[in-house]
Amino acid sequence: MNYEVVFESDRIIFIKLTKDLVEDYVNMVNDENVQRLISKKRNIYKIDEELEWINGKLKNNSIIFSMIEKVTNNYIGNIEIMNINNNIGELGIAITPNQQDKHFGQEAIKRLIKYCFDDLKLDGLELNVFSFNPRAIHCYEKVGFVKDGVGKEPEDIHMVIRK
Repeated sequence: MNYEVVFESDRIIFIKLTKDLVEDYVNMVNDENVQRLISKKRNIYKIDEELEWINGKLKNNSIIFSMIEKVTNNYIGNIEIMNINNNIGELGIAITPNQQDKHFGQEAIKRLIKYCFDDLKLDGLELNVFSFNPRAIHCYEKVGFVKDGVGKEPEDIHMVIRK
């Protein structure tokens, strides 16, 4: 497949969101282990709903990238800046189960931080992480995020990184 490459890291190609990967997106977001770490509501998404989501993201020129492993050309997941307020972007990431535990999250976040600071000229990034997700918290801390209080819900953690 021909992807629209935006930037790369050592092992990851970051491409524009594409309808060509809709089945991969649906499989990832419908995976119970992925979903419980990115949402408190359990949903089963259908292809047409995911296509509608893709169309909305593309129409709004959202800052979201699909990640492809360079060596295998396998889909890794998506990484996104969901909101920008006061020049601080909100980070979101989801990695498909078969690509977890390979340090792709850490590599992807490091590269996205560089993109956000160098190309988008953001002053910082923030995120919300569930307190019951120690692997994610550890990953965020390894790339420079620090805990900054309570997240969107009392049991969540707010984390930030500044330029």
